[in-house]
Amino acid sequence: MTEIIRLKDIKNSLQRIDVVAAMEQGFIQYSNGNTVVPPVGELLFEKPKGDVHIKYGYIKADDYYVIKIASGFYDNTKLGISTSQGLMLVFNQKTGEPVAVLLDKGHLTDIRTAAAGALAAKYFAPKHLTAIGIIGTGIQAKLQLQYLQQHTPCKRVWVWGRSEENTQNFVKALEADFDITIARTPAELAKNCNLIVTTTPSEIALLKTEDIQKGTHITAVGSDTVHKQELDSKLLKIADIVVTDSLEQSKSRGEIYRAVNANELKVDAVIELGTALQNTKLQRTNDGQISIVDLTGVAVQDIMIAKAVYLNLKK
Repeated sequence: MTEIIRLKDIKNSLQRIDVVAAMEQGFIQYSNGNTVVPPVGELLFEKPKGDVHIKYGYIKADDYYVIKIASGFYDNTKLGISTSQGLMLVFNQKTGEPVAVLLDKGHLTDIRTAAAGALAAKYFAPKHLTAIGIIGTGIQAKLQLQYLQQHTPCKRVWVWGRSEENTQNFVKALEADFDITIARTPAELAKNCNLIVTTTPSEIALLKTEDIQKGTHITAVGSDTVHKQELDSKLLKIADIVVTDSLEQSKSRGEIYRAVNANELKVDAVIELGTALQNTKLQRTNDGQISIVDLTGVAVQDIMIAKAVYLNLKK
């Protein structure tokens, strides 16, 4: 019998799951060739602006496979609705039977993305942080900052957002736990932070090469379609370490895709995250390096988090 799992129960289950550890294991399985992950299915909308991603796959010799449908409609805030929507479907890998429908409204996608950001910072951020910079003010911006606390408990934060109202709301929501300064520009933010997370759907580069301090780590989250871009491509050229969650996906989306197309970056200079997690020589070795982790979102993340929630609630 197929279980219908609603958002309240999903959120309760997540409190009992180490999502960052699950993401780490998922990326390792992916880079080691132990997964089957087809290309991303995608629908792009103009009026209103939005995108839908269909990601699916399985880990070999596992018990389940997962299909995820998640969307981002960026005018939803005007309607009082979350920009993130969607659900995840869990199937028995041996019989094809549907075992669970996770009505998460896009929440699991948000959480697994934030957990991947925390994982990136764990291995690539400098040990000594001056401040954390968050570019963007939406759901993902808040979650990235909160999940970073698991491994980088820095409370000094700079934030930049396109909307003054949304930026003020971001500060109000988090000021009890963080010392937050509003930046006038992304450049001002970058000059005061050596760990930056970009979380916007921008199609124009927000961070320039000249903005970035020596020793800065950037986790780029927002650029998950062919048209989006948050980083100047020249920035990837000067970086000491460039990492992608998926070498295959970086051929068609993300900051690495844009930089390669602009002839600012060679594909062979890019490391896949799951490979780097297993080799300390591929990680940050000193606080003077500039590192960039480009997260376009991989189905193995959805597999790991959906399976973890289902199994936790099944106990």
